[in-house]
Amino acid sequence: MPGTPAAPSPLPEPGLDDDHPVFGWRRQVLVLAAVLGCLAVFALARWLASTPQLGGQWQAGDGGHLELRLDQEKTLQVVAIAAPGLAPQPVDALLLHRWPRWQVADAAREQQVQQHEALAAMLSRPGGTLQLIDAGGGITDVPVAQRGYAGLGWAFWPLVGLALLLYLFAVVLMLAKPQPRKLLFLVMALCQAGNLVFIALEGAHGLGLPVGALACDLPVRATLDIASSAAAVHAFILLTHAVRWPALLAWALVPAWWAAVALGDGLPLWWLAQAACLGLGAWAVAVAHLGQRRQPNAHALVLRRLAGAAWLTLALVTVAVAGASGPGQAGGSVAAAASATWYLFVASLLLLTPFLARRRQVLREFSLLAGVSTVVTSLDLLFAAVFSLSDFASLAVAVFIGVGLYAAARQWVLQHLVGTSVLTTERTFEHLYRAARELQAQPRSHPQLLARLMRELFEPLEVQVVDRVPVRARLLGGGSALAVPLRPADDDAPAGAQPLQGLVLRHARRGQRLFTLEDARLADRVVEQLRRAVAYDAAVERGRAEERQRIAQDLHDDIGARLLTLMYQAQSREMEDYIRHTLQDLKTLTRGLAATEHRFSHAAAEWKADLTQRLNVAQATLGWQLQIDHDRPLTVVQWSALTRVLRELVTNALFHGHASHVAVSLQLEGPVLRLQVADDGSGRGPETWAHGLGLGGVRKRVKLLGGEVAWAENGERGIVCTVRVPEFASPA
Repeated sequence: MPGTPAAPSPLPEPGLDDDHPVFGWRRQVLVLAAVLGCLAVFALARWLASTPQLGGQWQAGDGGHLELRLDQEKTLQVVAIAAPGLAPQPVDALLLHRWPRWQVADAAREQQVQQHEALAAMLSRPGGTLQLIDAGGGITDVPVAQRGYAGLGWAFWPLVGLALLLYLFAVVLMLAKPQPRKLLFLVMALCQAGNLVFIALEGAHGLGLPVGALACDLPVRATLDIASSAAAVHAFILLTHAVRWPALLAWALVPAWWAAVALGDGLPLWWLAQAACLGLGAWAVAVAHLGQRRQPNAHALVLRRLAGAAWLTLALVTVAVAGASGPGQAGGSVAAAASATWYLFVASLLLLTPFLARRRQVLREFSLLAGVSTVVTSLDLLFAAVFSLSDFASLAVAVFIGVGLYAAARQWVLQHLVGTSVLTTERTFEHLYRAARELQAQPRSHPQLLARLMRELFEPLEVQVVDRVPVRARLLGGGSALAVPLRPADDDAPAGAQPLQGLVLRHARRGQRLFTLEDARLADRVVEQLRRAVAYDAAVERGRAEERQRIAQDLHDDIGARLLTLMYQAQSREMEDYIRHTLQDLKTLTRGLAATEHRFSHAAAEWKADLTQRLNVAQATLGWQLQIDHDRPLTVVQWSALTRVLRELVTNALFHGHASHVAVSLQLEGPVLRLQVADDGSGRGPETWAHGLGLGGVRKRVKLLGGEVAWAENGERGIVCTVRVPEFASPA
């Protein structure tokens, strides 16, 4: 049943026994993957640095013309570029646009790719010089030079470095614990790394890119985006245990996209690519939402929220790029900046996702600021392109709106992205204090108290008892579960002598958030505090036992010796018998004080022997009836109270009622103790008695046990006293 501990599991919880993944051959694979990735990065940089390009400061002029800035005041409007032996190639500002994937208009994209391919062909011809034809028909010779490493651009190394990091990060996760979901994460990471490499490649300085670089930009990068979205849908289907076959429909969009590219003419390819990505993103969020409704899963809930934030950001970027599309440099700038910001945001989310259960506050702030930065950048570009605002004005308006959104939504996002703490510090201390008090009263109830405390602190959807857990609390399943040691280890036992029994808590706050490292540390502190409470109680009990033994020894050596001397010096038989009985009482008292544990059955036997001796001296008989469901230990307080109550009641029956027969009935069924002492003496009318020290002491000791006592007439002759303790709980 959810929320209650199940029976101990005969099998260890997956992931409980392996504190660290065992790599073995995986380490060699990881090293090989790292070496190949680094070689690929340097090979790409060397190849791009060796490609030819036209240097200079190029810009878009009025009307979409291509201009070369010659100095601070003079520019050259270029209408065509020619190479020796080739016809002039008309050019315009589209030659400055490097991202066909984010070119909305198909005609403009085709013209853009055609100009770049023609320029790349001219740059690859021998000769080392190209001719720039201006609007007046003038011809200017421009030398062709290798790009060099300095011409790679300032963003090349950070982008390819991030791509390499994302690639290696996914490989490490996959090798650490191969799973289908890890494979899908690897696919998404490789797709985003490929997009980052394209952005780094197309951001190189100078005019001109290698042959084929832009021709494959839209087909390949859109394929990467669609494949990444399909992998997200597939991952959510696996995570929520939904029907698996719909994932094939998501992957079917990849060949469908290539079919659309092959058909080409007349199809709005950019809109088809965006529709596929947005549709798959909405599908992934819907799958996660429906799975959460069927079976709450904190991990799926957090990923659904991140996916929803990514989907909204992609929709905003799509609107910004579509709104800014058109001739001129503005549309290309918006497409370049918005798309680069989007891919950086997605890469950050991918790097963030495996660490959702780590530093919750830092990760929440990072994800929130990354999302707000993406929104501000998109709004800035949208305002500059659509409303023709200046750079400063568009940035100021976008920042103002972004700050307003951040201030308005920050608290809600921080509470719902990963989840808030289950309890405040005050409530946590209250629960811990109450559990510690109960544990001091009942030291052996540690497992039950700890299980209840864990439920109060974390409100898990499911609690299961398992046979083996780590010595410390540990996260499982990326934060979807938390393993907590149930009993503190015996400090005197050798390490590994016996496995600890523990709790596995699943889906914190009724499936609404993930467990985090802070939760694991809190659980460890709770276990440690309860262990200290047990140790403190044991130390106090040892001190009490030592003190009782000292007192018992002093009574035996001092008072006992004096009474024994008085007995031998007694001048009458009655005095000798009285001192002998006093010595017997002292012996019973000291034996009880020195005993480390009193079993109920042993104590009952001692009570019967003691009462029999007392009644024999008074020439009375004892009727004894004992009924217990199972034997249990007694505390010193319980033993002492019952011993004195029995003695006082029998003494009253003998010396005040002059009884000849005393019947004692002692019953212990479950937690209820019932004691009845009846006599056939002359006592009557107990309601009129004045309770002195004797009867007052009986009431006081019964109240100390948590019970009640009553006296009544025993039929035609004598008194019956009934003691009932409803919760006679011995230390569990």
